[in-house]
Parts: sequence; structure tokens; C-alpha cells
Amino acid sequence: MDEKHLTPEDLAERVGVPVKTIYGWNSRGDGPRYMKIGRHVRYRLADVVTWENSRYAGAAAR
Repeated sequence: MDEKHLTPEDLAERVGVPVKTIYGWNSRGDGPRYMKIGRHVRYRLADVVTWENSRYAGAAAR
């Protein structure tokens, strides 16, 4: 089964932030899990959705 992978530009558009913010998250470890393929960064869509779900306010309290 093929899995969808997003570029940093795709992720930035999806969450509505500048690409620079995405790279900042990568360097701080704040964003979704990512992989490096050579010099290229890719995000597995399933990891992005998991990360998005963890970002809800009060998620830890539920």
C-alpha cells in the first residue's frame, strides 16, 4: 500500500504557517515526525495526522 508523503511546503500549506516555521519545528523537535531522503525532508501523512490530533488544547487532560 502506498503511503502519502508531504513536503515541507505541503505541510506548511496544510497547517497554514510559513515554510520557515516548519523548518524551525524540525530543528526543535516540535513538529511531526519526518524522514530525510538524501537532502529532502518528507512527512508521512499518518504521522502528520497523529501530530495534529496531539495538538488539541486539553488533549493530555482527556
